[in-house]
Amino acid sequence: MKQAAVVAAIFTSLSTTATAATVYDNNDTVIDVGGRAEARFNISKQNKGINNDSNEFKDKSRARLALKGKSAINQQLTAFGKYEAEISDNKDSTVTTRYLYAGLDSQFGAFSYGKQDSAQVMITDFTDILSTFGGDAVDLVDSNKDKRENNFLYVGEFNNLAIATNYIAENNSGTKDSNSVGIAAQYSFPFGLNLGAGYVNGNDGVDIDANQFNLAISYQLDNIYASAAYANGKHGDADLNGYELAAAYTFNQITARGVYNFQQSETNNVTTDEVNYFALEGLYKFSKSLRTYIGYKFQQLDAKDDELQAGIRYDF
Repeated sequence: MKQAAVVAAIFTSLSTTATAATVYDNNDTVIDVGGRAEARFNISKQNKGINNDSNEFKDKSRARLALKGKSAINQQLTAFGKYEAEISDNKDSTVTTRYLYAGLDSQFGAFSYGKQDSAQVMITDFTDILSTFGGDAVDLVDSNKDKRENNFLYVGEFNNLAIATNYIAENNSGTKDSNSVGIAAQYSFPFGLNLGAGYVNGNDGVDIDANQFNLAISYQLDNIYASAAYANGKHGDADLNGYELAAAYTFNQITARGVYNFQQSETNNVTTDEVNYFALEGLYKFSKSLRTYIGYKFQQLDAKDDELQAGIRYDF
């Protein structure tokens, strides 16, 4: 039987607890605690005017705390759950729930409900590899994104094939009435090649149809990684498409990464570039717990400015 934590790693961004410590292990129940402390800053002309601030320098420090556990019910079923919160270092010290879900793992796959990633995230993660920027172009509709509330999710692994499907239920009276269903699949070849495809369909607000399909590919050869993702969809009257390219090279404790993100919309025969930038990043790992990084975003849109972001992160 697949362990719940292994299956969940496909879609729940468990990197925040990669160094998590087991605080309880008794009677077939295991509880882990982990998180990160991340001091970081951003420099850009776009920061001027935020909260009436005239400074281009903006602190973006944050901390995360995650609790996850699993308990064996019998030889066929394992219960699992996760809670992860993020605390932003601002005037109000905002606390945000990133993940909150629970479910059952079985020999047929893992079933869960709560605030968790959509099925498409295991595909979009192919190109979302930077600590600073990236991952902005292929989320054409909200139901394609990570950390979705009211999310019913199934994930199964069958040898080299992983399949995920989800239903997001959100029915609010008044201005919004939305729900969606999605399915995604990823196949991993033994020589480092991964292929992914997915589709999501639903509505985002009253009478607003929203759908998209995704294609992605990645390849790992020793210390070299390359990937690409393409998405095409529709949100109301707007036709959308986007793609992301990503590459990375690791040498000892240093990793160099780069991405290109592009997204375009067309409404009433008027085409608009929504996202268009290059980003480069350098990362140095002191250990599995401590890393530092710096990245620069080269904007290709006249209405937006370049950005520099840097930080130091400690995982526990």
